[in-house]
Amino acid sequence: MLIQAITLFPEMFDSITEYGVTGRAKKQDLWQFNAINPRRFADNKLGYIDDRPFGGGPGMIMMAPPLQAAIEEARTQHTGSSKTVYLSPQGRPLDHQKVGELARLDNLILVCGRYEGIDERVLAQSIDEEICIGDFVVSGGELPAMMLMDAVLRLLPGVLGDMQSAEQDSFANGLLDCPHYTRPIEFQGMAVPEILRSGNHALIAQWRLKQSLQRTLARRPDLLEKRELTPQESRLLHEIKQEERESHYNQD
Repeated sequence: MLIQAITLFPEMFDSITEYGVTGRAKKQDLWQFNAINPRRFADNKLGYIDDRPFGGGPGMIMMAPPLQAAIEEARTQHTGSSKTVYLSPQGRPLDHQKVGELARLDNLILVCGRYEGIDERVLAQSIDEEICIGDFVVSGGELPAMMLMDAVLRLLPGVLGDMQSAEQDSFANGLLDCPHYTRPIEFQGMAVPEILRSGNHALIAQWRLKQSLQRTLARRPDLLEKRELTPQESRLLHEIKQEERESHYNQD
């Protein structure tokens, strides 16, 4: 996969291209990266690519011509399936399903806005999709782009040492992940659940599924509302709710 970023700050992407599992995967040529600075296409010596908005208002707007030129250059760098994404608080919320769709592409162009935003005509003509990573605003699209990149790259074959790590992550199967433990067995008065030390893999799998359901019910019940439960999940969820009712009754 080739990922290209249209950004005023290419050096920010060193954190994902040079370090960690994504940096190692890039060194192994499992993915490639290219950053294009739209200042290269500015029509002035100082490299300004922003101007005041028509109609007045605070802040500055990134101008259409240099952004369009940067996107067009990025599109000449690849062949195969591609999508141009603008990181925007007005976009579709990023979720595991969308990450999986993007991971199946050959190429991805990420447009990182700055200031008050970018000229609407670029959005209309050159952006395939706007994606949001949360209901909040940050100073630019670089950090959201890197979060999206990390999520996508984890799903590429060979990037993680064990692909099951991605398959068992939160949201991968529509549920939050179960709790995890490692050595020591006891820490500050808390012990690793005995079932995880039992060696009974069937019981361990059931315990983990029940924990995932319990955690999802407590923290993200909206995920369960959208989920078509298996018979085992329905049974375990019924147990969880019954245990919670009994615990609440005993406390009263």
